[in-house]
Amino acid sequence: MSSQHHTRGAYFSLVSAMTVFGTIGLFRRLIPLPSGAVALVRGMIGTLTLLLFMLITQRKPDYRAIRRHLWLLCLSGAFIGFNWILLFEAYRYTTVATATLCYYMAPILVLIAAPFLLREKPTARQTVCVLVALGGMIPVSGILEEGLGADIRGVLFGLSAAVLYASVVLCNKRLSDVGAFDRTVLQLGSAAVVLLPYTLLAERVELASVTWQTVLLLLLIGVLHTGVAYAAYFGAIGGLRAQTVALLGYIDPVIAIFLSVLFLKEPMTWPKAVGALMILGAALVAELPARKRPTDGKKREKGS
Repeated sequence: MSSQHHTRGAYFSLVSAMTVFGTIGLFRRLIPLPSGAVALVRGMIGTLTLLLFMLITQRKPDYRAIRRHLWLLCLSGAFIGFNWILLFEAYRYTTVATATLCYYMAPILVLIAAPFLLREKPTARQTVCVLVALGGMIPVSGILEEGLGADIRGVLFGLSAAVLYASVVLCNKRLSDVGAFDRTVLQLGSAAVVLLPYTLLAERVELASVTWQTVLLLLLIGVLHTGVAYAAYFGAIGGLRAQTVALLGYIDPVIAIFLSVLFLKEPMTWPKAVGALMILGAALVAELPARKRPTDGKKREKGS
């Protein structure tokens, strides 16, 4: 009974985390600051929130594993920081739905890179999923409806963010012996360190635009969307099957698309809806585990 209760709690935590992740585009639209500044504050507050959580729960970092992979942790953290900037820029130049769909090309990009970087040969099903997802990007980009005059800057920012997120996923495959919380704290902290000089040198923040509402929204994104959501996510995945985690992960884009249409009144045309189904469906099917072939013994049992 206690095991079932633990699984139910993990399930609830993961669903809550993915729902929160799906709302970040909506709140980003309300913050009148450059993307680098928003990403910097998110990294700083998220890091402090997770450190406080680890202190309260008395989680001790594995310093040996951290020292062994410090350079890769810092590199992947830099990827996360600039990934946030590009995603926030995508929200500026296109709809939240389109930016989110471009961002969710990341699993497909991991499949494309895996044979070269991880020496993992894709299955026939995964190859088909890659082609379907790439085909779905055509209607999502808006080219079919707007022609060559379509402003694809948001699409390019979203796809660039997906490339960096896929890079983080590939880096994390080599960081499996570093604890999830240790890894995330180091990566978020590295993201903040890398973004600080970038924000100071490349962006200009108008102090007059920083109102109490802006401060509260920044705290919300830093504490809730980063610190609390990451803590809930990593606290949940240890008690659930990998397949369940993969399936529930698609709550994020569904929520983002739903909110963009409902609250931001962003148009979702039929071609884009079809493209959305192609991308999300292909990415989801590609993550499902392959069916195990029956052994010879089982085949003989069925034949007898």
